[in-house]
Amino acid sequence: MKLDDFQSCIDACNACAMACDNCAASCLREEDVKMMARCITLDMDCSQVCRLAAGVMARASENAAAVCRLCAEICRACAEECGKHQMDHCQQCADACRRCAEECERMASA
Repeated sequence: MKLDDFQSCIDACNACAMACDNCAASCLREEDVKMMARCITLDMDCSQVCRLAAGVMARASENAAAVCRLCAEICRACAEECGKHQMDHCQQCADACRRCAEECERMASA
């Protein structure tokens, strides 16, 4: 596959990574940080795997499909957790994670 074939997924991964970074930082400023611990942890995991996925796709790595499958799985878990919280940053993160999971699932099955 060419880089153009991966571009929408790379864009979704980069957007998701930024949303997760923002969510984690915002969660750390919430009054009850302890209540947000799982959200913060998943945000950090998701951000990192999204950046990894974007990188392997940019290189057209033979491991892109496997990394995208993992990315989709972690994005789904992060979306589920963030979706439980009503703060805007959590809802925006959940939306970005769902979009990224869909793109990664599509790429993994291509």
